[in-house]
Amino acid sequence: MREFESYMKELWLTEIHRYLPEKQNLKVLDVGTGTGFFAFLLAEEGHSVTGIDLTEDMIIGAKRTAEHLGLKADFMVMDAEAPAFESDSFDAVISRNLTWTLPHVNRAYEQWHRILKPGGVLINFDADYCNRAEECKEESEEELPPEHAHKMVSPTMKKENDAITMEIAAYQDPRPQWDVELLTDIGFERITIDNGVYKRLYAKKDEFYNPAPVFVIAAYK
Repeated sequence: MREFESYMKELWLTEIHRYLPEKQNLKVLDVGTGTGFFAFLLAEEGHSVTGIDLTEDMIIGAKRTAEHLGLKADFMVMDAEAPAFESDSFDAVISRNLTWTLPHVNRAYEQWHRILKPGGVLINFDADYCNRAEECKEESEEELPPEHAHKMVSPTMKKENDAITMEIAAYQDPRPQWDVELLTDIGFERITIDNGVYKRLYAKKDEFYNPAPVFVIAAYK
């Protein structure tokens, strides 16, 4: 298990380092941190990391894990669309599987641009989950391994999730093209997209496998 965890950590760090500034002790904001996966990866490298999430239970879990691992990272309950930080505060804002769930993605991007320092970078890993909902559902049923976490989700919860996904899809355009338009209008520069990152991150169909084609967007202030 430890070898597998090390392998996954190395995969994600390799992708993050493609865009992260090559400096020591960066100030990083992990938006939608969940239980702190990205926050811990970067804290282990000596960066000053803050993780925010709207779900209090996630933040409680992240704090407990930080204490268990002996890692220094700040965690707080906060809305991704309204981060309560001063302008020009962070060298990097990073996120994973969050923006597709936000009611107002443009508002979130505006705020993330505001709190980034000049030259800072937004690194966003996500997928076009809403516009590929049915396709991903079919793939999931056929391709997910028996030990995958989604296999343990009840039919009722799956139905609720599908309903929410379709509701969100009503006000999202195809991604990541839509994201590029939003980011450009806000004032981000040097915007790059990697549509093939999922092939490297999810080459193996293990318990963390994601059938959706995850992309990564990097955009600089």
